[in-house]
Amino acid sequence: MNIMKNLITYILTTAFAATLMIGFTQTTHANDTLTTTQTHIKFFSTTPVEDIESNNFNATSTINTETGEVIFVVPMQSFEFEKSLMQRHFNQKKFLNTRDFPRARYVATITNLQEINFTTDGTYTAHVEGEMTIRGETNPLKEQASVIVSNGTVTVNSIFPITLAEYGIEFSKGKPSRNIAKTVEVTVIAEYQFEQ
Repeated sequence: MNIMKNLITYILTTAFAATLMIGFTQTTHANDTLTTTQTHIKFFSTTPVEDIESNNFNATSTINTETGEVIFVVPMQSFEFEKSLMQRHFNQKKFLNTRDFPRARYVATITNLQEINFTTDGTYTAHVEGEMTIRGETNPLKEQASVIVSNGTVTVNSIFPITLAEYGIEFSKGKPSRNIAKTVEVTVIAEYQFEQ
């Protein structure tokens, strides 16, 4: 009788442990990926003639905390300007040509991943290397980002320059050549949560 009781107890205990291990494995795998809940991408151009600022709150992004892969996809028509005329110009063929190239994309890797703990509160510096694609043109982009971990939320901030000519956007004469800077400042603020 005791043998049977012990056998049943052993089977139930083993099954329970296995269930816990499966659940733990699935949770660990799912939590390898951070996804954005909020993004803000701003570009700023300054010349002696005028300053131009545009904001976009519709980008999507993921970070794989195991491999360090970072992906950003930015819908270009979601950039908003203070002046509607600027917005129309931005989307036109001679500017960003957002009809033919509706999205910009950044695919990169965090090269110092071992120095960042995405589950421990703190502020870390990430070194990121990858390729930026805008208007069908792809160029290498190597930058730094601040990674702030707080109560399960991961916020990434970065400011970097982009030279427009590298992406086929050049103005040699006329008003655009005077009003638009050759290099614009891009600010990225993205808030992530672990994928459930």
